[in-house]
Amino acid sequence: MTQMVSQAQAIPADLGKRKISTKNLKFIIGGALIIGLVIVLIIQATLSTGAYYLTVSELNAKGAAMVGQRVRVSGKVVAGSENWQPKAMTLAFAINDDKGQQLPIVFYGPRPDNFQRAAEAIVEGQLLPDGSFKASTLLLKCPSRYEEEPQQDIFVKAVR
Repeated sequence: MTQMVSQAQAIPADLGKRKISTKNLKFIIGGALIIGLVIVLIIQATLSTGAYYLTVSELNAKGAAMVGQRVRVSGKVVAGSENWQPKAMTLAFAINDDKGQQLPIVFYGPRPDNFQRAAEAIVEGQLLPDGSFKASTLLLKCPSRYEEEPQQDIFVKAVR
């Protein structure tokens, strides 16, 4: 029979004192920079593209402090306030909120096809010193696009 010789491996005495190699240090720093960059991009994207907007009353309450700043405002399109000038490609209209305050809007660009049916608008742009709003972006909410079919018609079709 063979005898088993057990060799105990000695733990190096300087194990706790060894330095991190420069190769590993480069990977650690590079990984930390990439993670930091991703965090900065996420924060920047969240702040710049957030869906937050003010109501007409909130904008009017802030008043002169908002003049010249880029802001989003939401409100109901005031019926009969549309003034479309095709040669100048200028659309002027007004929006209001539940409190009845109105905000005149001027949008330079093509008139949206569904503007006649628009119930609400979200405009992005700047408040001018005269109290009007120069919109660079115009988003419309049309309730007719999102109406459901009447439930009664579906039931009648199923019974027949």
